[in-house]
Amino acid sequence: MTGFVSFVSSGPGDPELLTLKAVDRLKRADAVLFDDLSSGPVLNHVRNGADLVGVGKRAGRTSPKQNHVSRLLVDYAQLNQRVVRLKSGDSGIFGRLEEEIEALKAANIPYEIIPGVPSACAAAAAAGIPLTRRLTARRVQFITGHDVTGQLPKDMNLAALADPTASTVVFMGKRTFPKLLTMLVKAGLPETTPAILAEGVSTPDQHIARHTMKSLADELSRDITDKPALILYGPLAGT
Repeated sequence: MTGFVSFVSSGPGDPELLTLKAVDRLKRADAVLFDDLSSGPVLNHVRNGADLVGVGKRAGRTSPKQNHVSRLLVDYAQLNQRVVRLKSGDSGIFGRLEEEIEALKAANIPYEIIPGVPSACAAAAAAGIPLTRRLTARRVQFITGHDVTGQLPKDMNLAALADPTASTVVFMGKRTFPKLLTMLVKAGLPETTPAILAEGVSTPDQHIARHTMKSLADELSRDITDKPALILYGPLAGT
């Protein structure tokens, strides 16, 4: 006998943004392995008696290794458990989902993926803007602000990221944003391009601040909070 793993996307943090399917899987789970950003009121849907295991990774903090998280998933499933791997936002966007899937495949453990509200979409909604606009913002691009070493990735497509007609969302990019801006300006993006810093999206600590790329880079050079954040820049960020 073997168990089953549900990769459940919790959305950005507001429990009202959970899907009905996500709530169902949480209620029926024997064990829930959750990220830091998926904790709090989202876990109120978990039944009494289920194992709750925090496996979150946060920049600048001691975090479980990925192979340890994958091993836990396999171990719980091999005990014939209904396991939920609870991830923030949508699990398929910068959530290291594929590495955990590969571990399950190697152990012949069945799984499903339940999508959720991406934090980028929730951030745009909180700012009161769409992510696309006819003629002037017809493309959306999501990028990560750091690689596995915590540094700005070296293989970024700067021409695409400096496109003034795209809406660009930078995940996990507060610490590297000043350096990114320097590279984008060299690639042709004006420093005056509108930008939004969205922190703690959909939580009681939510803070949405509008900037230019230059003023945001200056602020992040001086002070960085530990709140989870997204940076959204492009023509719609100034509306």
